[in-house]
Amino acid sequence: MTAHRPRAHRRRARLTVVAAALLAGAAALPSQAAQPGPESRPGPGPGPGAETAKVLVFSKTAGFRHDSIPDGIAAVRELGAEHGFTVDATEDARAFTPRRLARYDAVVFLSTTGDVLGKQQQKAFEKYIGDGGGYVGVHAAADTEYDWKWYGGLAGAYFASHPAVQPATMEIEDRGHPATAHLGERWNRTDEWYDYRNSPRGRVHVLASLDESTYTGGAMGEDHPLAWCHEYAGGRAFYTGAGHTKESYADPAFRRHLLGGIRYATGSVRADCRPERGYQPLYDGHGLDGWRQAGPGSFEESEDGTLTTRGGMGLLWYAARGFSSYSLKLDWKMTGDDNSGVFVGFPASDDPWSAVDNGYEIQIDATDTDDKTTGSVYGFQSADLAARDAALNPPGEWNTYEIRVQGERLRVYLNGVLVNDYTNTDPARSLADGHIGLQNHGDDDEVAFRNVRIRPLD
Repeated sequence: MTAHRPRAHRRRARLTVVAAALLAGAAALPSQAAQPGPESRPGPGPGPGAETAKVLVFSKTAGFRHDSIPDGIAAVRELGAEHGFTVDATEDARAFTPRRLARYDAVVFLSTTGDVLGKQQQKAFEKYIGDGGGYVGVHAAADTEYDWKWYGGLAGAYFASHPAVQPATMEIEDRGHPATAHLGERWNRTDEWYDYRNSPRGRVHVLASLDESTYTGGAMGEDHPLAWCHEYAGGRAFYTGAGHTKESYADPAFRRHLLGGIRYATGSVRADCRPERGYQPLYDGHGLDGWRQAGPGSFEESEDGTLTTRGGMGLLWYAARGFSSYSLKLDWKMTGDDNSGVFVGFPASDDPWSAVDNGYEIQIDATDTDDKTTGSVYGFQSADLAARDAALNPPGEWNTYEIRVQGERLRVYLNGVLVNDYTNTDPARSLADGHIGLQNHGDDDEVAFRNVRIRPLD
């Protein structure tokens, strides 16, 4: 909430449907892996409130075989036991039938190599993804099925070469995705670093890339993606080029990376995996140049590049310049029933109420009336609640907003899903040119922000 003065602290009973469902799922007891049985679920993709996710690990090889495969299978089983999803593992391609695949929310291709599926099995997997299934490719999954063009699109890229196993540094480009949110801006580790035939950037959403100056033998140059996600042919896909070594599967950071990819692929958490290019940072974790605090309270800047609200009610606004016709993206996370928002379209002012009176707030608040909760244009238009609830991650998880302003039209995307489409008709609140701000709401509210970036639109 923003527009009440002064603000009295509230705690309403109504939680968003998705937050309640996902929080309940997080508290569920772990399940033991089961062998495939004759029962079939209606289709892949658990969604909020659905039964425990089920994952199939597929590790058939028709070429080089990685000795880390048993460690990888064991790691996925352990992650499932710890985080409430069940795991089956097979090297039998006969598991790829429509009936059998329908049991699973995601299929992990764990360092598969060569041609591992026949034509009918390929068709079954295409149907599975088309019905909303999930794919996780690990390491040599990119060294698989070179003659199956559809699979190349799903994986994102094909393997080309690699130097010797050695230390290197990965640059984390997206720290809102569950596979990379736990990492710093740079991730130093030892692995076998794949080069790919072509960069997938522009077709996928790149999560992490390699800094070739930190090791020898890289062949892709300055743009060397190594982990990515995207929506493909009706389903969800995540790929990581890491995971060659046995040691990877004992590394807590890599296990969380793998877990985040699996949770995204099963639909247990949401993420904006649309391809992204052309954005410029407004806040990237390296100081608040261009930003200014208006009103009481502040934002605490941490070493990991996160801004967290402290006190209020105030506004951290980008004073260096105003914007018109743009796409603004940022990652945000609540700790509980907290309150904040993103302001757009307001004139320069060190009075935070100027933004309230002359701009628009895209709300962040788990519990309020429909026009004053997450995804709403605060006080003016509710989000599409069904779309919002399906896209929203609960407190404790990162979410991504895209706020797109074109003329007087304001669109809000939550984790890649359009949840609000509003057109301004008030000349006093014109969106044609204005500033951007992040709200710090009050002493009882704690909301974190990362990676604020903007791209001009034609």
